[in-house]
Parts: sequence; structure tokens; C-alpha cells
Amino acid sequence: MLEQSPAQLELSRVIEERSLVVCVGSGGVGKTTTAAAIGIQAAIEGRKAIVVTIDPARRLANSLGLEALGNDERPIPLAKFTDCGVEPKGSLHAMMLDTRKTFDEVIWRVSPDDETRSRVLGNRVYRHISDTLSASHDYMASEKLYDLHTSGRYDLVVLDTPPMKNALDFLEASGRLSRFLDEKIVGWFLRPHQDGRKRGLQLLSGTGTLVYRLLGNVFGNQFLDEISEFFLAFRDLLAGFRERAEVVSGLLRNRQQTRFVVVCAPQSTSMEEARYFHAQLMERSMPGGLFIVNQVGRYPDSQPADESSGRYLGDEERHWLADRLANAGHASVPAFIQRLETHFSRTVARSVDDQRAIDNLKSFAGRQASVCTVPRLVDDVYDFEGLLAIDGHLFGLESS
Repeated sequence: MLEQSPAQLELSRVIEERSLVVCVGSGGVGKTTTAAAIGIQAAIEGRKAIVVTIDPARRLANSLGLEALGNDERPIPLAKFTDCGVEPKGSLHAMMLDTRKTFDEVIWRVSPDDETRSRVLGNRVYRHISDTLSASHDYMASEKLYDLHTSGRYDLVVLDTPPMKNALDFLEASGRLSRFLDEKIVGWFLRPHQDGRKRGLQLLSGTGTLVYRLLGNVFGNQFLDEISEFFLAFRDLLAGFRERAEVVSGLLRNRQQTRFVVVCAPQSTSMEEARYFHAQLMERSMPGGLFIVNQVGRYPDSQPADESSGRYLGDEERHWLADRLANAGHASVPAFIQRLETHFSRTVARSVDDQRAIDNLKSFAGRQASVCTVPRLVDDVYDFEGLLAIDGHLFGLESS
């Protein structure tokens, strides 16, 4: 291993000491690939790690040595490591979040008994709510996080969160359902029975109030009965949902267990979102201050041979290259060299812009923040070897 930079050392400490790494950021910046690479390095270093992603792209599963990813936890074959000359000290699993199955599994876990579970899962109102919440990837990610964290099967969970239009969605997700199904709301739909001896609760259709009669006229008494049955059954689940929300909320704020990694690209929009999310983490006293900037232009070591013209090749070098190209059969050698230098100068300019954006990010985040960079790669990452190459840049394992 080469000498690590301070940022690489910090990232190494994170995967060694924390039990949760949350990768956040906008879409299209390599967030899922970064999460997978972090999980691989954690397994190499001896952790029992799992990467949870919401990205349905099949090629990510293939790069990890799996035909597909689903809602079940799947081990990454040891051969994927050894074929690349790596002997992991730990293990790696991966899964892709299936939001509908996740919510059904939550009902199974928080239901106090089989009867309550059957009443909820078979209720038409539950199915409507389930369909709505299933579209909320951030909420389902928080529920799956609870299950994995409390299972004891892993000592590191690497969570790839959904691309967020509103960067606060995931931070606010854990208590969303328990707040929605608050006891006051449940109480509005269910009134205590006068004598308290029969059912203990009175169905909507029997209240006799103007509001309930109006609802009955619009939706029908049968549907009101189903709403009542749903809230009657769900009231027994509220404590379980509330407990899960408190555990996840506490975990996300625990600096000894958790670290948020803001993944971004050097483009202005992505950097703006990264700064915004970092500010929100700081405002909520959540453990941030670690950035990974992907797709960074490589800054070449060479300088222009002629500063006034911006030409990177001197006359002697140009003549040498022209001779070689002419001997190789290239007809328009001067034009080719000109295009080559133009492309090279544009690459340099883009690299300078990228470095300026990174410097601005460091200045904004403060001296305590760490910024790791991954250069713009020629090819997309499509296999295990490519993920290991990213680890080389993230953790200082190679010079390229």
C-alpha cells in the first residue's frame, strides 16, 4: 500500500470502526458503485459487511458476481476476490431493496400476534397505504436499515440511499409512518365504546356524527368499516413502529457508529447539492464531513512548452512526432497534431476547473472535512476488478 493521504486514512478508519456508512447524493454521480467499492474494501479488511442498494441495474449485480440482486441477502462469492488476487479477511453480502416486500416484512415483525398480522395484511386500506409507502424508497431504506442493524449478522452496513430531489427525505424518513398513524389520528377514527364491555371500540359507521355519515354516503359503509378495522388492528402496531423509528433516528446521529459519505461530481449542480446536504447534516448534528468526488479530471504533469501559444509540444517534439506519424502512413500530420493539442488543452482546462471546485468544497466544509477523489475513468465499472480499482483511488492502494 502506498502512503495514504489524510482523507484516505479517514475513510479507512470509517470502515474499520463504524457500523453504518450512509452514501448520499444526487443521481448519476457513481453513488451505488462507490457503496459497492466501500463494501468490498471493508470485507478485505475483515468486516462482515453488507451493501444495500436501491439501484436495479443488473450490471452491478454482475460486477459483484451475482446474476441478480433481490430483497434477500446474498453472499458475494469468495472466488470474485481470489480471482483478482485478493484474500478477504471478512465477508460481503449484497441486496437490492424491494420496497413492497420490505413493508410486508415490517408488518410481520411488529405484529404482536398472527391474528393482528392477518387482519392488517388482508385489509384493503393497508394495501392502498402499502402501495403508497412502497414508492417512498427513503422510508423503506430506513426500515431495512433497522432490520439489518439489529440482526447481529453484520458489523458494517453500507447503505446506498435513493437519489433525493429533497436531500432531507432520508433524514426525516424513519418516523414518517408513526407520525402519520399517530394515536390522535387513530383516535379520531375510533371512538371508545360507551360501556367498554363489548368490542371496546366503536366503528366509524356507527358514530352517527355528520362527518361519518357524510363519509359513509361518499365511500359506503363497507369501506368505512374497513378503515375502522385497519386502524383498530394498526393501533397495536404503533408501539413497534415508534420503537423502530427511535432506534434508526438515534443510530443516524450516533457519531461512534455512523458516518455519512456525501458522493458527488465536480460539476456545479452536484457540488451545490453536496454543500447543501452537508449543511443540513451539520444543522442536525449528524456525523458528516466526509466527501467522495467522482469523475475528477486528471491534471497532467506536463506544462505548455510555449506559454504564449499554449502548445504542449516544442518544435523538436513536434518534428519527432510528425516523423513517426508520417512513417505510420498518416497524411495530414500537422492537422492531427493540432487536434491532439487542442483536445489535450481542453482536458487540462477541465481538470483545472475540477480541482477548483474541489478546493471550494474543502473551503466550504472546513478544515475538519475530508475529501477523497476518484478520477474520471475511461470505461464504466462493470466487473469486480473495476470496483477494486476504485478502492485503489479511495484507499490509496495504487498509484494510478
